[in-house]
Amino acid sequence: TYFTEMMRALGYPRLISMENFRTPNFTLVAEILIWLVKRYEPQMDIPSDVDTETDRIFFIKAVAQFMATKAHIKVNTKRLYQADGYAVKEMLKITSVLYSAMKTKEMASGDKVEEDNSKFKFDLGSKIADLKAARQLASEITSKGASLYDLLGKEVDLREMRTAAISRPLEINETEKALRAAIKEVLESVDKTKDMLNNVSSDETSLESKMEKKKQELERNQKRLQTLQSVRPAFMDEYEKIEEDLQKQYETYVEKFRNLSFLEQQLEDYHRLEQERFEETENTLRMMQHKLREEERRLMRSGAKDEDSDIDIPEDEGSDSDMEDRRPSKPRPTRNGPMTGRGGARLVGNMQGGDSEEVSKGVTMTMTSTPPPQKK
Repeated sequence: TYFTEMMRALGYPRLISMENFRTPNFTLVAEILIWLVKRYEPQMDIPSDVDTETDRIFFIKAVAQFMATKAHIKVNTKRLYQADGYAVKEMLKITSVLYSAMKTKEMASGDKVEEDNSKFKFDLGSKIADLKAARQLASEITSKGASLYDLLGKEVDLREMRTAAISRPLEINETEKALRAAIKEVLESVDKTKDMLNNVSSDETSLESKMEKKKQELERNQKRLQTLQSVRPAFMDEYEKIEEDLQKQYETYVEKFRNLSFLEQQLEDYHRLEQERFEETENTLRMMQHKLREEERRLMRSGAKDEDSDIDIPEDEGSDSDMEDRRPSKPRPTRNGPMTGRGGARLVGNMQGGDSEEVSKGVTMTMTSTPPPQKK
């Protein structure tokens, strides 16, 4: 009833009855919501397509978001989607704010001439206090309307009980007893209220005394703070001196730390260079060892050929003993003895392989000017 009267006062062009909401009527609910949104913001664009379920959900969310951001009214989207009496309770929140704002403006202006509700405009920014009061009244009206709706739903059952109670003859004794019980309950509640009031006054007195004590304590602490701030501590000079020394020590520490980091870096670079040199020397020794092995094999092959040529000498040139006497001793390759090479170079070494350190100890090259022995 309140909803229909408010909508009529606001200028809704269609007649509305609570019978329209006995069954879900989403089309009418959507039409009313669009009209209410336009009352708040004429330029607001709300999608009016509510044919499918997705469109209806989107429409309800858009309306709820607009009311929450623009009018600060929280509505229940589930009840709006039901499109029945519960949806009326939610729409009543919006119409109550609009109706209260309209009445407040009419009372403030004092204008008794009825204006066209379709052209009615109001400013929410200039009526903040009135808007809060209207919102509170709207919430109260909503709760009372909901309770009234529930009570009207029970009217069918209560009507019979009421009729039976009225038709029953009234007994004076029972009535007097009920009135006395009610008076007793009222007196008890009055006594309780008086006791609470007395307790409130005593609590107020105790709180005032506590506040006074806290104020005095605050004043004493403020005076003490001012006194401490005005007096320079005895150890302040020593503290400043130690702070200066600490700053110097820190600067020294930073300088030494930088020098140490630089020296560590230099040492690391030096070790890296030494490692590279050592690897290069080791590679060189390995190459020399390989060359020496090749030269030794070559000399052994040449010595074997010389022995074969000596065996093939004819017998008529002399006796074997004479030939052996006249023949110079042929150098034979030995494992640890000197070996003759090309260009008058004499090599001394062994045929055993190993690491670079063993090669550097076992391999010795000696360059002499002694010519190689001549063959006869």
